[in-house]
Amino acid sequence: MKKTVAASVLALSASLTTPLIAPPAAAAAPVTSLPAPTGDHRVGKQDLHLVDTSRPDPWVPTAKARELMVSLWYPARAGGGKPSRYLTPKESELLIRSEPRLKDVPPGTLAETPTHSRTGAPALKRKGGWPLVVMSPGMTMPRATLTSLAEEFASRGYLVAGIEHTYESLATTFPDGRTTTFEAGKAGQTEETGRKVAQVRAADTEFVLRRLEADKRWNRLIDERRIAMVGHSVGGQSAAHLLSGSRRVRAAVNLDGTYNPKTPAEPLDKPFMMIGNPRHQPDSGGRDGSWDQFWPHVKSDWKRWLTVTGAEHMSFVDYGVLLPQLGLPEFPIDGERGIAITRAYVTAFLDTHLKGRHRPLLDRPSADYPEVRFW
Repeated sequence: MKKTVAASVLALSASLTTPLIAPPAAAAAPVTSLPAPTGDHRVGKQDLHLVDTSRPDPWVPTAKARELMVSLWYPARAGGGKPSRYLTPKESELLIRSEPRLKDVPPGTLAETPTHSRTGAPALKRKGGWPLVVMSPGMTMPRATLTSLAEEFASRGYLVAGIEHTYESLATTFPDGRTTTFEAGKAGQTEETGRKVAQVRAADTEFVLRRLEADKRWNRLIDERRIAMVGHSVGGQSAAHLLSGSRRVRAAVNLDGTYNPKTPAEPLDKPFMMIGNPRHQPDSGGRDGSWDQFWPHVKSDWKRWLTVTGAEHMSFVDYGVLLPQLGLPEFPIDGERGIAITRAYVTAFLDTHLKGRHRPLLDRPSADYPEVRFW
């Protein structure tokens, strides 16, 4: 996603004696929107700025501490708060200007995208706390691209922590107004880079979990015994690599993430699900075959490998809905349909492994979602 009009005094004078000719009307800015959550709870949101002074930034060594922005979505009580912002104007500008095909789209368009959560809304308390879902976005993508999923999970009784991995996103704005840009892996996505990304994201995730445990406000809202991680793209592969080594995270979902490295350091022995586009079907010859190589290392008693017919890489997150609204070609599967499928299957996974509720949707193919194939 990577007019100024000047009016001179001479032109103004001429207009006093010459009929005015109206300039061409400017193209209307696209109107962007996201599907509303479907659960029973209202959704609140709060952004946190967290600083890990125990390590320098892994991508910009001159930064002596690792700074992260984290968004928390949570079940909320009625009243209070204000509509949550999707992106800052600067973040919107950098994302839109990174895509040459969007050169005529006003740079602040994505900042105007309405959400379905309210910043500062009072949290709905629950005895024992809410199960926690940690979310990690794809490379170059801000945490905001997970909003449709995060709001859905919060509306269904989960507290969600979306982590912005600084310098791995095209744009991250901090409370003091600074906006950092992309630095990670500029030399290319090698196996070494992939391993480093997985390590950095594991460290980021564990740091965020420690900070939430130590925060009196949020700690009492979280059931620390029930934590899962859901990631898209490199966030999904990072969730997979983190799962076996984390004492806190008990289940994970990979949304269309290609594995790099292609095998985990240790076998996965906790509930795990991966959902992807058809190029991730077994022996499909697409991508790089990383799912085929990774799968034998998943030793959990509960595991699922699903693909969605017609899906593309962005079909599992907000971009599947937003990019066509900005004027880019539609994906084979409708954007809202892709989000609906992702919501349904990931919520069923979370309900099964964090709430102990059996969801038959995960047992076999469903007539309600004929696009989804089990492998």
